[in-house]
Amino acid sequence: MSFWSAIVLIVLITAVAGIFRNRSSIEGRGTLPEAQDTSARERELEYEVEALRERVKVLERIATDPARRTAEEIEKLRDE
Repeated sequence: MSFWSAIVLIVLITAVAGIFRNRSSIEGRGTLPEAQDTSARERELEYEVEALRERVKVLERIATDPARRTAEEIEKLRDE
């Protein structure tokens, strides 16, 4: 067997293994209701990530603002 024949054979074996791996992962995903549960969980996680991003923005603003301005904003919030 020549070097190039071996290379072609290795590529074909890798492609076939990838196809079988993809089929088994698709079959392992389950039924449609499970997919809907996953979708609901993804939406929940996206909401949580967005809420955490907002909190990080506030913390970054507090950490980078001068202390006097931050204290003034806190006092304004107390007055409301």
